[in-house]
Amino acid sequence: MVLRGLHRAAHGQMGLLRSRWRTLRSLHHCSALVYREHSPDVNTVRMEQLMLPPVRGQDVRVKMLAAPVNPADINMIQGRYPVLCPLPAVGGNEGVAEVMEVGSDVTHLRPGDWVVPIDAGFGTWRTGAVCKQHDLISVPKDISLLGAATVFVNPCTAYRMLLDFQTLIPGCTVLQNGSNSAVGRAVIQISAALGLKTINMIRDRPNCADLIQDLRSLGADYVITEEEVMSSGLHEVFKEVPQPKLGLNCVGGLSGGLVLSNLDHQGTMVTYGGMSRKPLQIPAKSLIFQNITLKGFWLTQWKRHHRKDEVQLKLMLDSVCDLIRDGRLSPPRCVQTPFHQYTNALQATIQSHQCKHVLIM
Repeated sequence: MVLRGLHRAAHGQMGLLRSRWRTLRSLHHCSALVYREHSPDVNTVRMEQLMLPPVRGQDVRVKMLAAPVNPADINMIQGRYPVLCPLPAVGGNEGVAEVMEVGSDVTHLRPGDWVVPIDAGFGTWRTGAVCKQHDLISVPKDISLLGAATVFVNPCTAYRMLLDFQTLIPGCTVLQNGSNSAVGRAVIQISAALGLKTINMIRDRPNCADLIQDLRSLGADYVITEEEVMSSGLHEVFKEVPQPKLGLNCVGGLSGGLVLSNLDHQGTMVTYGGMSRKPLQIPAKSLIFQNITLKGFWLTQWKRHHRKDEVQLKLMLDSVCDLIRDGRLSPPRCVQTPFHQYTNALQATIQSHQCKHVLIM
């Protein structure tokens, strides 16, 4: 009996040591999705174990909680994005993490805080990371995990475009294409919260009636297909709402031209994407007689320009988070994918952009 008791005690002690070793190892290692070359084949992404440096001074150690797979992430892996990380690189530009440990000189973060990376190229597809405190910005913990994981790219893109290019007051109109995209849906909801009217162009499709109803449930005032705009125009709509001063284009080609040609005098069209991969068709009469201004917008560049302006960054993030908390801005449609099943999320993002796939660590 004594020997059996000693054996149990020894076995328990070994189990405790193994548990402590696993905990200690997790502090110094992380699992990460790494790509070592730029390739159109995302199967080159592999899960690897990476060493984490010790936490010193202004360092912060975080545990990643959730990270979406965005088309821009795929483009970076393929080498087709304006910002490319030095190889080998960890994938992922967006996500939410929990602060686990802070260095002695860290002043504005503490363990337990939720944070998101400020700049692109952070490498969010990992279980943990050590970085500088100024690489992160805190997000409130009273919004959903998916809301926090997806707040700092698409909704903030919509927010900046609605605020920065035209002086819009309640009752003004915004015209956009790509209205079913993550940014487009955010534009609809943020516009509704600001008292703005939206005219939303979509491509014709078999489930068009269901999509129109879905977008209207988000607050869209008008939803119309590109084909309808080409055939009958927006004249009837403009009898009910002012002609838009702001147009948002993420498609290009003919669709972008339709946005441009329906803007009011001295209106502005902001291009933030080119999903059709076709040159923007610009009607000369809109530029000459309507004096339309063409602008481009890239949130990554805006963040870098305001990198040292923490007040501006925080104001934008807090404003968008307030809308999420109040139920006026919903997180995008998401499919949650366990981290170890990452290949499913990568392949699904390549094949379709209908839902955002989020890796859950």
